[in-house]
Amino acid sequence: MNQPEQKCVMVIDQALPLGLIANTAAMLGISIGKLHPEMIGADVTDATGYVHAGISTYPISMLKGDEQLLRELRLRLVEPEFSGLTAVDFSDVAQKINVYADFVQKSLETPESEHHYYGIALFGEKKKVNRLTGMLPLLRA
Repeated sequence: MNQPEQKCVMVIDQALPLGLIANTAAMLGISIGKLHPEMIGADVTDATGYVHAGISTYPISMLKGDEQLLRELRLRLVEPEFSGLTAVDFSDVAQKINVYADFVQKSLETPESEHHYYGIALFGEKKKVNRLTGMLPLLRA
């Protein structure tokens, strides 16, 4: 059962093509779920007897941003007032490479200032998450 003082959001660059928005959300969701497996509920069985894998017990707000806002958000996450939040980012450095070892190497060679962020997922204390993202509108198709 989720705790009301915790919150999860994804902020995604609204200028991305729909397929890249979907890919970004998928990558962020996988990573945040790995870091916080307690977010995932138990498997459920339907009336037919089919089992469905557990999903997040937290609602995940999908918020829109742009490249500049994502960069600013990423930089704010190192401020002491936002310690304790879990942040996962997804950038062009990750998206353009298909082999994980190549991504690791490319990351080592690419300064943060050259990452173009496609999205950021945040999980943690609701007040902190809201301070960073409470003014952002929902991402809609």
